Amino acid sequence: MSGKQYYLIAQLPDITNAERTLPVTESYYRDVCARFLSAKQLEVLAMLSLVPPRTAVPTGSQFLDAWYEHERNLRFALAQIRAQKMKRDAEQVPSSCTQDIVAAARTAVGMDSPLSAEQFLHEYRMSVLNSMRPLDMFSIDAVYEYGIRLLLVQRMKKFNKETGTVSYHRIYDSILENSND
Repeated sequence: MSGKQYYLIAQLPDITNAERTLPVTESYYRDVCARFLSAKQLEVLAMLSLVPPRTAVPTGSQFLDAWYEHERNLRFALAQIRAQKMKRDAEQVPSSCTQDIVAAARTAVGMDSPLSAEQFLHEYRMSVLNSMRPLDMFSIDAVYEYGIRLLLVQRMKKFNKETGTVSYHRIYDSILENSND
């Protein structure tokens, strides 16, 4: 741990229970990080995303590599289960995909509403993030974990039942149109 990371983490408000309003924006988070992190660490931070690369690419962070592998496996499992449900072919789930990931994907796909599925997946991802949380709360991995957590919370705050229903029907109709071609 460097003294700089201590001051960085100390400036980031707790977002674990940000039910209503987030006390920090992604822009604020990135600005604060820019003052305390090295150029190499900022390169990694710039690549933070909720969508991992399709194939594993080392980030230089053990935490991020593990998080992206887990998220990639979850996305493969979701795609495969959705494809099976529609009686279509899908890519095989990687061998590193664990039973808990497959179970979470099955639960989400089996839900009646897309919003309920997203809420379930959000809770699942937060639980995984909590289990992966770096022990050293002032490490660079803790800074990256905070960023992933912030992105997840921001994403969930964008969901709106009415907007989601309209979007779901638009996407579903598009899929049906493409399958008829």
